[in-house]
Amino acid sequence: MRCLTVVCFLLAVQLTTAVHSSLGADVDVIDIGSRRELLVDHLLIEKLNNVRLVLNRPRDEGIVLKFDKPWEGPFSGYCTVIKDGDLYRLYYRGNPKAGADGNTGEVYCYAESKYGIKWTKPEFTQFEIPGHETNNIVLANAAPLTHNFSPLLDTRPGVSPDQRYKAIGGTMTSGLVAMTSADGIHWKKLREQAVIPKEMVPFDYMFDSQNVAFWSDVEKSYVCFFRVFADGVRRICRTTSNDFLNWSPPVLMEYRHGEGEAPIEHLYTNQTHPYFRASHLYVAIAARFMPGRQVLSKEQAEAINVSPAYFKDTSDAVLMTSRGGEYYDRTFLSGYVRPGIGAKNWVSRTNYPALNVVQTGPSEMSVYLNQDYAQPTSHLRRYSMRLDGFASAQAPYAGGELITKPLKFKGRELAINFSTSAAGSIQVEIQDLLGKPIPGFTLDDANEQIGNEIRRVVSWKKGSDVGSLSNTPVRLRFVFKDADLYSFKFDE
Repeated sequence: MRCLTVVCFLLAVQLTTAVHSSLGADVDVIDIGSRRELLVDHLLIEKLNNVRLVLNRPRDEGIVLKFDKPWEGPFSGYCTVIKDGDLYRLYYRGNPKAGADGNTGEVYCYAESKYGIKWTKPEFTQFEIPGHETNNIVLANAAPLTHNFSPLLDTRPGVSPDQRYKAIGGTMTSGLVAMTSADGIHWKKLREQAVIPKEMVPFDYMFDSQNVAFWSDVEKSYVCFFRVFADGVRRICRTTSNDFLNWSPPVLMEYRHGEGEAPIEHLYTNQTHPYFRASHLYVAIAARFMPGRQVLSKEQAEAINVSPAYFKDTSDAVLMTSRGGEYYDRTFLSGYVRPGIGAKNWVSRTNYPALNVVQTGPSEMSVYLNQDYAQPTSHLRRYSMRLDGFASAQAPYAGGELITKPLKFKGRELAINFSTSAAGSIQVEIQDLLGKPIPGFTLDDANEQIGNEIRRVVSWKKGSDVGSLSNTPVRLRFVFKDADLYSFKFDE
């Protein structure tokens, strides 16, 4: 009987190979290798039967930092959070008074944290503020760069230690200027002239927002996303560089929603960055701005002491993703972080996300939002999510299934990030290209996965080893009941 099972298995593998050979170019096989794949778009999905992709909104964890220093104040913003080893670094604009973009009163401030939950403001002596010889300022007297200074930890292999940190900043008057730092505290210009001057951007207005850059392990280049106005709407452009000095002609990003195009909405900031557990996936938690969509009356605005020009618009945070190229996937059009209860949350330019999502616990990650903008209570707030938990494939109690497109993987085990109810479960079947279950990996062979874990190795009656199918084109069939699947990954 054992010999017969082995023979059947070998015949199934040969059949899968033969089918792939005969279909040839008619079948596109996606090579996922050992990458972690999140259920945030439809790239790998062939069929959903009573399963849907759902947006999982973060949980409000409260205020983590008040912008309460004399040099910070109501117009603080454009925050960046960077996890550097065991240290979390926070950069943000300090600006106590309303003024033109890039005015000399803007400075860049710094805070740090051990776990990303409680933050402290170190005392430096780099820049003196009248009456305050020490402060938490790391960049001043550098207008207009201090309007939207946006740093990154450069992960490019072989990067010079004195340029381990890089940043871009500036407005249309200056273009985007690059800066470098060895320690993230002391900064200098990479060169005097802009690395992305306004002359290379084919739009009438640009840069007046937080513009972001990072090293892409997948694209093997630096990638920069910056703000422009296109036909009167706040849009995002993309450009790349091999050296952070010379950048390609910018391309205007488009938006996809399923098989069609997504609505064009004002996106004030884009906050695009590689997801730290899957660097091939760029996550953008963007600030969606709704100009003229007024919620508060003049009397309500006066009651919360908001600056008079800052209560006639609204904004929230939306989730987008990209896998490189000229498109964002806007799988979910609804708000990712909705404005909270109370008038303070419904003013102009509040609810703007900080750049980067970071891990803040064994099973938790966090995003931070700048809230109570243009108000005396301006602050930064933390929102938590489960790891990989931006979205999920979800099945109801009645059950359903998800079948992937043809894919190849590398590894010996399939691990899933999932949760079920006490009555729910997930099972995984591995099929050949024609959708025929492979012996030993059929639904009847699949063990039920019940529970709530960030990493659970899937198994069948004969065990968990899928190495015999490594680099062979297959389909995965996930059968759900009252369960969510957040991500999956093949491991050695």
